[in-house]
Amino acid sequence: MGFRGGRRLLWAMVLMLAAVLAAPAVARTVLDLDPELQPVALLDWGDAWTDESGRASAATVAADPAIRWAPTRADAIYPLTTGKALWIRFTVPPAPDNERWYLEIPYPSVNLVSLYTPDPLGNWVHQSAGDSLPVAGWPVPHRHPLLPIAVSAENPRSYLLRVENPHSFSAPLSFVSESYFSRREQRTSLILGIYFGLAGLAAVLALLSAVSLRDNAYGHYALAVTTMALTQASMTGIAGLHLWPGLPRWNDVSSLVLPVLTTASFVWFLSAVVSMPERSPRLHRAMATLSLLGLPVAVAICLVEPALRYRLQVPYAASGALAGIVTLLWAARRGDRYALWLLAAFTPVVVGAVFPLARTWGLIPVSFWTQHGMQVGIAIELPLILVILMLRSQARRENNRRIQGLDRLDPATGLINAQVFGERLGRMIARSQRLRHQSAVLLVDIVNIGQIRRDFDRRSAEEMPLRVAGRLLSAAREIDSVARLSDTRFGMLVEGPLTPEDAASAGPRVVARCLMPFKGKPLEWVAQVRVAQTLVPLDGSDPQSVVERLETLLASVPSDSRRAVFTLK
Repeated sequence: MGFRGGRRLLWAMVLMLAAVLAAPAVARTVLDLDPELQPVALLDWGDAWTDESGRASAATVAADPAIRWAPTRADAIYPLTTGKALWIRFTVPPAPDNERWYLEIPYPSVNLVSLYTPDPLGNWVHQSAGDSLPVAGWPVPHRHPLLPIAVSAENPRSYLLRVENPHSFSAPLSFVSESYFSRREQRTSLILGIYFGLAGLAAVLALLSAVSLRDNAYGHYALAVTTMALTQASMTGIAGLHLWPGLPRWNDVSSLVLPVLTTASFVWFLSAVVSMPERSPRLHRAMATLSLLGLPVAVAICLVEPALRYRLQVPYAASGALAGIVTLLWAARRGDRYALWLLAAFTPVVVGAVFPLARTWGLIPVSFWTQHGMQVGIAIELPLILVILMLRSQARRENNRRIQGLDRLDPATGLINAQVFGERLGRMIARSQRLRHQSAVLLVDIVNIGQIRRDFDRRSAEEMPLRVAGRLLSAAREIDSVARLSDTRFGMLVEGPLTPEDAASAGPRVVARCLMPFKGKPLEWVAQVRVAQTLVPLDGSDPQSVVERLETLLASVPSDSRRAVFTLK
């Protein structure tokens, strides 16, 4: 390479170095407390450092040059545990001071957050909030920590934020003004009020239904809804603010204990709603054992070291959800008509629960869905479950009525049986004698069942009496009675007063109705019937003798007779 070539290479290297030095550095976001852009996120304006010992003071952290700070990120997940502390430093640039500003930590379950700022003498003063302190003693009692910051129109102000939590911390830090915070809280309070009102209504309706309908499934659901509402109140900070503001110990563990109790309640509810004790006592005992296991798990969560609590809560909640899904699928395969509907109703809750569980494990940062995902799912689930329970209760009541009425009703057609037919015939005869008018009694026989079985099949022969029952009901008036007396014989009571023409036309009208083609069936698939009829009262007649005389009349008809209506006089 010659001199001229070396000079060119030297210039190329110089230009490359100049280009590298002239390249702009990646700029970090500047914190700007603009009232028009709220909430103002910290993003990467701050610096974060994890104190592994958890014993460093604010003065030490502020003055130690050996600390290796890293820029904050909105989606950062900081792996904390008991004994560690997360420090975040940031500076608030000069901003208009005509309104109060707050540092918002949207994480109701955080253990302790402390905001430090130097006073004029250089001492670090702090204000704290979190589950380890009574909510009533926070600088601003609220659903989650809200710490006031001082804003100057002339000078920047430096802050240190210390965070303690038994598991990971990932809440996005932001700044809100007092007016913005007030407007937003009004909307949030409205939404939360609607949600808890819906949950309270569902619990009250379920409890009243349990008492009035004597259905223990409603009682289990009322308990499950109540514990679920308390769980959401704890996870959203409503409970710490309004229900137990002076109980920091319980406020700290309730967000992990109440989900366990809710899971246990729903496991027991699902076992009851699919009639597991009757279907499979062994599986019911397994579900009951899993449900009762929630009590010692809840007690253990209260007693163990805070960093181990979620190691008990998350597996139990996941096991309960899995057991519930398996139970509903098991019941659906065995004919429970509401099991799949229940599974569909619970799906939004299961999906919504994935987000807070993943947040507890430190897999995803705090977001809208980690805080409100279950609320959205529950708001969908509550009315659906109530509707399913009402349909289930209606079906059970109808089934019980059918069982209780088996001694008076025909189970296949729902018509009255021979016993009730005789009772009503006796009352009709007495009524006709008292009011001095005549009524009609008809016996209807299906005579072509054997032909239907030969020409079609056995199922068609079994279906024919059911179709005839429907035809007879359509031919009867509201005051008349239709009964099924045997497999192929029916009875009708036609209330009077009847004219001779009305009485004479009763039998032919029934025959014509039965001969009409059935929709979706061949023209040959029709009911051929014979009718024996008479007017009551007869001289010296009683219900049994009237029926016996009509039966004798039908029995005397030749099998090849083409007549369809026979009158007893």
